[in-house]
Amino acid sequence: MLHEDATLLIRDVRPWGGDRADIVVTGSRITAITAPGALQTGDAASGLTVVGPTAVVVDGHGQLALPGLVNTHAHVDKSWWGHAWESYGGEGGTQGRIAHERDRRDALGIPGEAVATRVLRESLRTGTTRVRTHVDVDLGVGLRGIDAVRSAAAALDGAVELSIVAFPQDGVLRRPGVLDLLRQAALAGVEHIGGLDPALIDRDPVGQLDGLFAIAADTGCGIDLHLHEPAELGAFSFDLVLDRVERLGIAPGRVNIAHGFAIVDVDPVRRRDLLARMAGLGVTMTTVAPVRMRQLPLHEFDDAGVRFGFGTDGIRDLWSPYGDGDLLGIAWQYARAGGIVRDEDLTRVVQLASRDGARFVTDEEHDLVAGARADVVLVDAENPMDALVRRVPRSLVVAGGRVFDPAEMAQHPWE
Repeated sequence: MLHEDATLLIRDVRPWGGDRADIVVTGSRITAITAPGALQTGDAASGLTVVGPTAVVVDGHGQLALPGLVNTHAHVDKSWWGHAWESYGGEGGTQGRIAHERDRRDALGIPGEAVATRVLRESLRTGTTRVRTHVDVDLGVGLRGIDAVRSAAAALDGAVELSIVAFPQDGVLRRPGVLDLLRQAALAGVEHIGGLDPALIDRDPVGQLDGLFAIAADTGCGIDLHLHEPAELGAFSFDLVLDRVERLGIAPGRVNIAHGFAIVDVDPVRRRDLLARMAGLGVTMTTVAPVRMRQLPLHEFDDAGVRFGFGTDGIRDLWSPYGDGDLLGIAWQYARAGGIVRDEDLTRVVQLASRDGARFVTDEEHDLVAGARADVVLVDAENPMDALVRRVPRSLVVAGGRVFDPAEMAQHPWE
């Protein structure tokens, strides 16, 4: 078999910590995984399989290779990453942070292409190649944040593949005109529309959810709902969401609940019943692994068949000065806070952070296999467990077939 059209050869790596192999890339796709040394660059000698002479060759030196990391819950439109230090100000709590953000965002160029580009670039440097990002849509910014984020992705030449959620951070029903903006965003092609705490923010959970699901039913977009509401109040909102998914026949994977703190607040029987219903309807969850709260129970979710993924949430924004865009750090946080120690469970966490998180952004397979998009992260680690628990720096990132050197990017972090 000839690979004369190959554009990249990644030599001597260990996919998922297994046997050494070479990865052949043509354009943006992995075209073969071969035994190490089975391919040669340059002219073909008799009987040899060759890679074309113009292919870039990268020597992996036996390092661990993983698929690109996947951030399933980001806010890349509103960071002050790259600005001078911004002191935490304003009042705490959801309402206080919303108000403070509205006061400061214009001075920081939020939303803006430069802001989003810096965040996406830092995410890419740490190995993230696919992102589902919430982008604020409100009466002050309209839809321009969506345009800014799309332009930022284009500035990176598609290295980071995006899925966008039009997010009504300041509420839906309490701000007349926001539902119309969400509908416009859906008609303009965003993959999802969002909502926020329908009982606590809008104080009309039925009205908010009916409005969002009407847009989804009419346009075919998905819904990704921020749900911080605790205990039985939050579980009630879960029920309302699931009722509408069932009644409207929304396709599996089209509705996601982010945060969903209530799922760990309620008793085990109530949680079991909610998870069973979510699995049956294909409703997913995303978590940012908050350090002061109980984590989503890995085995309960997997046993029930409910997909979930990891996200960074905001990255050094007006809500919190924390965050660095490293999705592997969020996976570490989840595992450490959840007391995860066994090899198979640590590996499962890495799978959720990479291979299995990709369904939140794309319908295609995301793994180190022929035919997949060429998203490869090299790490000087023994195995996926070692990479996770040590948060090993990324040695090389390949995103859609393009090669990025994290060390070089770190020297020019804002470019």
